[in-house]
Amino acid sequence: MKLSDNGILRCGEMMAYYDISECYILRPNAMKIWNIMRTYFDAVLEKAEVDENYFPLFVSASVLEKEKDHVQGCMGYKSCKWIKSHRDLPLELNQWNNVVRWESREFLWQEGHTAHATEEEADKEVLEVLDHYRHLYEEYLVVPVVKGMKSENEKFAGARYTTSVEKAFVLAHEIMTHGDDKGLVNPPKVAPIQVIVIPVPFKDADTKEISKACSAVKDALREAGIRAKEDLSDNYSPKWKYSHWEIKGVPLRIEIGPRDLAKKQVRTVRRDNGVKADVPRVGLVEHVKELLGKIQQNMFDVAKQKRDDACVVVKTWDEFVEALGQKKLILAPWSDEEEVEMDVKRRTKDEVGAAKTLCSPFDQPEIPEGTLCFASGKLAKKWTYWGKSY
Repeated sequence: MKLSDNGILRCGEMMAYYDISECYILRPNAMKIWNIMRTYFDAVLEKAEVDENYFPLFVSASVLEKEKDHVQGCMGYKSCKWIKSHRDLPLELNQWNNVVRWESREFLWQEGHTAHATEEEADKEVLEVLDHYRHLYEEYLVVPVVKGMKSENEKFAGARYTTSVEKAFVLAHEIMTHGDDKGLVNPPKVAPIQVIVIPVPFKDADTKEISKACSAVKDALREAGIRAKEDLSDNYSPKWKYSHWEIKGVPLRIEIGPRDLAKKQVRTVRRDNGVKADVPRVGLVEHVKELLGKIQQNMFDVAKQKRDDACVVVKTWDEFVEALGQKKLILAPWSDEEEVEMDVKRRTKDEVGAAKTLCSPFDQPEIPEGTLCFASGKLAKKWTYWGKSY
């Protein structure tokens, strides 16, 4: 059975459809992942001494008219009134929005607003926060990203410039990057349940002692800060339970049967690659911590390889069109001209689907002298990532 991305989300009990188009119910597993991410970011903001506030989602018609040229940008007209002199700077604010409506879709959102005495301080703040986003994607969601600058056409409305972290995979970046035909594959750092402990009783086995061992293992793991759960339900077979928790994306399964009980060991099964191992009960907690770290790293390495395989470097228009048709992430030399970008979008719209710039990476590869823009034939000024516009 091959699951679609939406199928994985539903089977993993992450979301459910709502009776309004483009609106979804975020179930407890999705909210747990969101809250783990929020806890990480709250700690970052607390360390940086950023204050939290909340602005209403509703905006008056008069303000909309006043801000019509960049209504999608921040509503800084209120916070600016709080600044009376340079002594009130820097002003650094954070807001968690429960629901934001964007082009008919609803989603959870975090946004920051800051004001600084100099442009240099503001630029420094932008790059520091951008790296926190990168850390969250790569170290928690294990989704590799590229930090870079948006083009003039793609920058945020009303902004002087816009930076971004770009993914090669078009909640669902984590799901679409790591999910497989069995269901979700959650990275340990954000997994609502990191370890599931399952008894595997054979015929005539001492089920009471096996269950007791499962509970003891679960308790030891939880005491060590590991999000562990036991499944002692007796109305399903062990194989059914394996499949059930695989769909949910639990990173590690621990099985305990009669032989394990006799040998004072457990069997571990990794969700990311299916590798099984027999592990002594003594020192199990430390072993599980180490194993979860290995799973996290392996998932990032696999995702990075997928990203690298999906990325191609092109230098000509024909190569660009071919790669775009294959839904590749494209790195191409560009003249950095708005009219050229718009022309690329126009020329590709009917042929293979409109293309747009994603970002110009901060880490720029060398541009040999005389390198030409793939689209205009003029001298290239930078390397830029391109992809399909969805």
